[in-house]
Amino acid sequence: MIVRRALPTEPAVRGSASLFMTEAERQGVRADRRMLHVGPEPAGPYVAEALRIEPGTDVLARRKLLLANDVPVRIATSYLRLDLFGGTPLAEPDFVKPSLQAGIEALGHRFGWAEERLIARPPVGSEPDTLELEDGEWVVEILRMSRSIEDVPIHALETICAASRHIFPIAQVTGADEF
Repeated sequence: MIVRRALPTEPAVRGSASLFMTEAERQGVRADRRMLHVGPEPAGPYVAEALRIEPGTDVLARRKLLLANDVPVRIATSYLRLDLFGGTPLAEPDFVKPSLQAGIEALGHRFGWAEERLIARPPVGSEPDTLELEDGEWVVEILRMSRSIEDVPIHALETICAASRHIFPIAQVTGADEF
């Protein structure tokens, strides 16, 4: 099972109810998702940097498993600052409807820009079991940091992709056609 994860994410896909479900549908793949965890947990170094907080500070984590034709392909965890989103509908244990982005914007935060970076690495912790990886199989970690139009860090997304089950098309920004 191979799925595509475009970089950068097309705005219409990024703003859809589910980036993964929309991408999979476009690829003719039967997609599913399962919520694994919603609740506070300590921020690791990247999340702390992205959200401008101290490492170890509790953040709201929303972790889900993404499946393509019943094969686990990604673990996606949204991290949100508790001072901005704790006690809101985003802290509820189900999927946010119509989308997480809409839920964030309904609370008064408008997305301004985001940055993504990829890191290829061996899996750690529960990743091999959750993604049903073979021995020696690697993952690609996509780290996405989103800021509001006021430059407030509002969302960090960590996506752990089974490397052998992904292709990452990278598109050049429109109007930047120089090589």
